[in-house]
Amino acid sequence: MFAATGRACAAVGWGYRRVGAADAVLAANVRWLSGFRHRRCGNGPAGSELVRRVAAGPVTLADLAGCAGDRLAVLPALYHLLWRGVLAADLAAAPLSGRTVVWAGRAG
Repeated sequence: MFAATGRACAAVGWGYRRVGAADAVLAANVRWLSGFRHRRCGNGPAGSELVRRVAAGPVTLADLAGCAGDRLAVLPALYHLLWRGVLAADLAAAPLSGRTVVWAGRAG
């Protein structure tokens, strides 16, 4: 893949260099969240209520999902909000889990 990019850049007279690889945990978390990027994932129960709750201060995903009712029904909405930047988390720290701490993001 990178070789093809290098050739394409050379064909138009651009320089190209690969600086490094993405952090494995960050890449896995972003790949996971990308599955929740579609608007339909944000139609879960109590989306705006979740944002209001997190505005009070950092909270774990498990606690936030528990506040809204059925955790399994709410998690897709939380992942969608993370993808959109409404919620934020340190995606490079550890794989996403119920213990992941989230806070209001730049889009929230």
